[in-house]
Amino acid sequence: MQPKIIILDDDPTGSQTVHGCLLLTRWDVGTLKLGLDDTSPLMFVLTNTRGMGATQAAAVTREVCQNLKQAMAGFKQAALFVSRSDSTLRGHYPVETDVMAEELGPFDAHFLIPAFFEGGRFTLHGIHYVRIGDKAIPAHETEFAKDSVFGYEHSFMPKYVEEKTRGRIKADEVVRFPIEEVRSGSFDKLMTLTDNACCVVDAEHQDDLNRFADELLSAAEHGKRFLFRSAASLLTALAKLPPQPVPAERMREYVQDGHPGVVVVGSHVKKTTEQLGELLKQPGIVPVEVDVNRLPEQVSELLPQILALVEMAHAQGKTPVIYTSRSERQFTDTQTRLRFGEQVSGFLMSVVHGLPKTIGFIISKGGITSNDMLSLGLAIPAARIVGQIHAGCSVVLTPRDHPRLPNIPVVIFPGNVGDQHALATVYNRLSK
Repeated sequence: MQPKIIILDDDPTGSQTVHGCLLLTRWDVGTLKLGLDDTSPLMFVLTNTRGMGATQAAAVTREVCQNLKQAMAGFKQAALFVSRSDSTLRGHYPVETDVMAEELGPFDAHFLIPAFFEGGRFTLHGIHYVRIGDKAIPAHETEFAKDSVFGYEHSFMPKYVEEKTRGRIKADEVVRFPIEEVRSGSFDKLMTLTDNACCVVDAEHQDDLNRFADELLSAAEHGKRFLFRSAASLLTALAKLPPQPVPAERMREYVQDGHPGVVVVGSHVKKTTEQLGELLKQPGIVPVEVDVNRLPEQVSELLPQILALVEMAHAQGKTPVIYTSRSERQFTDTQTRLRFGEQVSGFLMSVVHGLPKTIGFIISKGGITSNDMLSLGLAIPAARIVGQIHAGCSVVLTPRDHPRLPNIPVVIFPGNVGDQHALATVYNRLSK
């Protein structure tokens, strides 16, 4: 029997290569049992820990794991546990995998597999790359490595591990699965792993991970227990899903009565800003800029102003694009920056609470924005992924009994995915 793949996702974008499974925005025992009992081989628990400090991320991860142990009492199916995180190496490693190992272990090994091929992220000769245009750039040379919270200096994965574990795991202690071994066979080597060995895996194409996943599953059937820190492409390989029911080009079928939608842009990475620029050129679009310099002090004045602009655009049959001002503010420390990010996202969710009830769709741009969209703005405890509308961009449908916005498609669009036209492409696939 195929194992249940249980994913703790540090933002809601890890489902960007799969479909038919549940995204859980809550992790009480009852909701977790809902995911465990679902027929899909995958279930995602959206922890949103990438938007938290390390201490809070550890506490949330521990709470999820402890509740999982209760929910799985008497659960007969084998399980695999995944800490899903960013394909550009940003996130709370090793904090989350350490907690998962303590609560759900012991494990024979944990694997770092950050490949996300649809987004141009792959690992070769131990180095993780990000494809930008027609060039493959070592991840440490990209803007992502300069992240003020999760920055790093190495994209050679054993060195990355040593850097992030602050020397607890030395680079020469990391077990490497080079591309030649991945392609020729790794089962025997997998069976030798013990004591939560740290492993890094080369993967240049989906076929590489498909083969490696087969051998991982075989080793698990022979009694090995593995933990994974991965991006989305490993999940594709493990789940072995059929094609999604409605192709990306026909997802307008999910939009009821041809109503215009709304786009909410919280991400401020360079790629998002380029995509936003192209989107604002499209017909039927009305730009609605949120000046973050007015937050949080002027919320009571700013919120009705933004909602009035949104209502006016919708009444004209147009799609408002609500986006945060593009200049990134500087902060004295990480905690202050994270807290301000929460305040900005909270404001955007207040806007979502006031959206017209006749909107046809929502496009949510940015990982934290999308997590808050599902859990706070729409207050959905569980939502089902119907597929991808663009490479790396998932669509969920709100429940039919949702009190305000029933049965509308919501696009989860990561901040760092797609070329400059991708956001406009998604909009045009949903708009009339």
